[in-house]
Amino acid sequence: MNLKRTFGTILTVLGIIGLIYTGFGIINHDDRTTSLFVIGIIALLFFFTGISLVRNTKDEA
Repeated sequence: MNLKRTFGTILTVLGIIGLIYTGFGIINHDDRTTSLFVIGIIALLFFFTGISLVRNTKDEA
């Protein structure tokens, strides 16, 4: 089991969860716009970092 690929999957899932949370906050017109903005940026960072880790890690058995 490749550790980088597993970590990339975890980061991707955390990014998706953060983006969904941010989306619900925006739709519900939550008053904490600064917090939602920060969470959305961090979620995007996690998501794209995880995707790049999964894509660029070679499977060597």
